Amino acid sequence: MNFQLENKNIYASDAGQGIDKNKETIVFLHGSGLSHIVWSLTEQFFLNNNFNVLSIDLPGHGNSDGPCLDSIEKIADWLEQVFIKLNLKQLIIVGHSQGCLEILEYASKYKKRLKKLVFIGGSNRMPVHPDLIDLAKNGDTDAVKLMMKWGYEGSKKFIGGNPVEKIIQSPRDIREILAVDLIACNNYTNGSDAARSIDCPSLLIFGSLDKMVNLESGKKFSSFIKNSTTHIIEGCGHMIMIEKAFEMRDKVLEFLKK
Repeated sequence: MNFQLENKNIYASDAGQGIDKNKETIVFLHGSGLSHIVWSLTEQFFLNNNFNVLSIDLPGHGNSDGPCLDSIEKIADWLEQVFIKLNLKQLIIVGHSQGCLEILEYASKYKKRLKKLVFIGGSNRMPVHPDLIDLAKNGDTDAVKLMMKWGYEGSKKFIGGNPVEKIIQSPRDIREILAVDLIACNNYTNGSDAARSIDCPSLLIFGSLDKMVNLESGKKFSSFIKNSTTHIIEGCGHMIMIEKAFEMRDKVLEFLKK
């Protein structure tokens, strides 16, 4: 799906099916430096289970015009404009990593649109190591290598290569997209208060081997959100929707059908 917002082209994958107003809509938000592509194993599954799906490319990411938005707060406000443009209400929002911060900020401002929330590999606070930020700001490909080292369990096992490398392909991508996202994550401080303000059913999914959001941080995060359920996926790192797609999808579907 392509549409325009403030004279910029925006892309959101709807699995080629559009939006049926008689179905619930799931919005998927990608993590730092990534795009809608990370949800490719997820979209068709939920489409087949009678949901609308919408995997949004943030400004400057994937097929959406840039530049990137440089704060979580700006992204949350931008998402509200997207939902107004597409006339979407009673949303289920699923976010991964940085996408979880975006959910938090959005929920603190615009909760009237929300039905259920799913946080995947996220926390209320996501500080980024200064070495990673410096590498990304310089367009250094070692930034991607560090992300994969910290983010994956068994990253060499991906058939056809690591998907992160396929999305973040150039020093310019690293400098103008990944670095902006990492700094936005590092600077976001409203997560704890935003989490405490959430009053709709929420599911939090963590990987037991995630080095970016360890289980201690995840459990603390879950304690802030009332009416929340937590599921831990064993033998899994940070890229849960790729590493353990089947288990993640089943748990999310189970939660949505309650």
